Amino acid sequence: MSSVAVLIDHDRGVPSVGAFEALTAARTLAADLGVAVDAVVLGDDGLFETHGAEVLAACAEHGAATVHRGRHPFLADYGPDAWGAALAGFLQAAAPVAMVAAGTDRGAEAMAQLAARADLPLVANCVSVSVAAEPWEITRIQWGGSLLEDVTLASTLPLLTIAQHSIEAETIPGGTADINLADFEPDLGPEVQRTLVRDRVTLTEGITLSTSPVVVSGGRGVGSAEGFASLEELAELLGGRVGCSRAVTNNGWRSHSDQVGQTGTRIAPEIYIACGISGAIQHWVGAMGSKNILAINIDPEANMVTKAGYAVIADLHEVVPAISDEIRRRRDRPAS
Repeated sequence: MSSVAVLIDHDRGVPSVGAFEALTAARTLAADLGVAVDAVVLGDDGLFETHGAEVLAACAEHGAATVHRGRHPFLADYGPDAWGAALAGFLQAAAPVAMVAAGTDRGAEAMAQLAARADLPLVANCVSVSVAAEPWEITRIQWGGSLLEDVTLASTLPLLTIAQHSIEAETIPGGTADINLADFEPDLGPEVQRTLVRDRVTLTEGITLSTSPVVVSGGRGVGSAEGFASLEELAELLGGRVGCSRAVTNNGWRSHSDQVGQTGTRIAPEIYIACGISGAIQHWVGAMGSKNILAINIDPEANMVTKAGYAVIADLHEVVPAISDEIRRRRDRPAS
């Protein structure tokens, strides 16, 4: 049976959230086409022995009818050449009606490799796809998220990436009941080892800026590196991480790894607390996936204030410590 195939991009067997967003988007696309949704996972024997069961269950829970496992020693860790070549082999063997991946770094890179090898067009960062007529009508994010572009796609095998956080990953009841498993061994030559992950350095432990459910960010209005102390305190109380705007990194107050934005990290927390941030379009691109936004700013016309669901028009150096004090007070209050 024909299918829409979804690349499950993963880090050593741990799928990205974007992979499940792509599966969710593919379910709608597959329903419109009257076909099934399949997942494609690439790895070696060791990876599948360690994480195979969990990945299989997660794919099934998000609607995959079949999980195709590409097994090869060169797929022990991520490599764009190896992943692209493996996907090209899968397309020839399985002949899906379309191939979809998340717009993550790995997903976008692997799909670009595939498109080049298969000599097919790739439409990246899609937020909606209509297959009601030929050619397909697609809306995608362009210019780092500052505009939406409507395009049409006429292709013998459409290749798409789904913009991160443009859709919420959703499970389906009883999704693991009828999952199928199919293995394939891609024909990979030694040349695909030109780009492989050989070593890793862990910079952060636990939750990261991109995965934190709470992000407290500061902008130029914080005033100094020392001014971030109150933001660090609030983030710790809320179990979150501290971010910042590009102006902050330009001033040397915080590391670039803390930057939220087009040239930094894209986030999708349950709540984003933006303190003293004007909200330039480049910063908004990184923050627009947030479920809720609270802006704290003295300027009621600031772009971040106008886009936020909640705003406090006041000095952040007074507001942020007050929020922390109230959180501590409520936690220390005896239960009634």
